[in-house]
Amino acid sequence: MQLIVGLKGTGKTKALIEEVNKASKETNGVVICIEYGRKLTFDIQYHARLVDVQEYSIDTADKLYGFVCGLLAGNYDITELFIDNTLKMCNNDIAALEDFIVKVEKLTSEHKIECVITASVDPAALSEKTSAFVRK
Repeated sequence: MQLIVGLKGTGKTKALIEEVNKASKETNGVVICIEYGRKLTFDIQYHARLVDVQEYSIDTADKLYGFVCGLLAGNYDITELFIDNTLKMCNNDIAALEDFIVKVEKLTSEHKIECVITASVDPAALSEKTSAFVRK
């Protein structure tokens, strides 16, 4: 589990795009990229599955977690999971975001899935339970 955080305009999405495209070239499994809106359509290579949560009315951390569980339950070949703009998907609730991160880390580690999450949040605003996942 890796968490890419920072304020708006710090290059989080650009870093995520590079990771998704690299993973889609190198993996033998399925690469999933969850986004909020259709902003990454032309940036992500077609090998990766791009999913817009707005199409599924995802607007809370609990709904997002259920959605991730459904994706993993429906496809056992997922090897990498990327989630962009996660704080917005969690209705801008930092506590809910942190609970989501902890639950997804447990889920993806159990299934041996690499997971990268971006969130527009100041790293200092995160608690100890999630700051350990922040990419240095």
